[in-house]
Amino acid sequence: MFEQNLSWDDVTWLKREACGNLPLIVKGIMTAEDALCAVNAGADGVMVSNHGGRALDGCLGAIDALPEVVTAVGGRVPVLMDGGVRRGSDVVKALALGATAVGLGRPVFFALACNGEQGVGDMLGMLGREVEAAMAICGCAKVKEVGRDFVTRSPVVRSRL
Repeated sequence: MFEQNLSWDDVTWLKREACGNLPLIVKGIMTAEDALCAVNAGADGVMVSNHGGRALDGCLGAIDALPEVVTAVGGRVPVLMDGGVRRGSDVVKALALGATAVGLGRPVFFALACNGEQGVGDMLGMLGREVEAAMAICGCAKVKEVGRDFVTRSPVVRSRL
């Protein structure tokens, strides 16, 4: 059902042969090791994501994997995150844990299904206001002021199904 023979050499090939001047962001990064492999293979950025529908129901959430990946990458490339973002406070949490940017999927599709382009615009406006409110509650006027000290994380316990 899914390609089983991909390797990091394929990422290097893709960057060299298919991307031209476009940045290559590797999605599905959930560990420090994979983040480093992606960067070493030529990725211009990584997206922490458990792939939603392609993941098993017991997989680690992207927000839980984010700090490890941010630390591993060490600022060499942007770290994006998606999965489970439903409100502005989710965006602020991801930024606090080191995400450069946050991706949205399901909220956009729901808004589109409910009210088309206008629904997406309304949803993005609401999300922006929620981000501003969450930042204000934290005492932050600018995104760069949001830091890890605004989020307390419980220890993550990894299990293999």
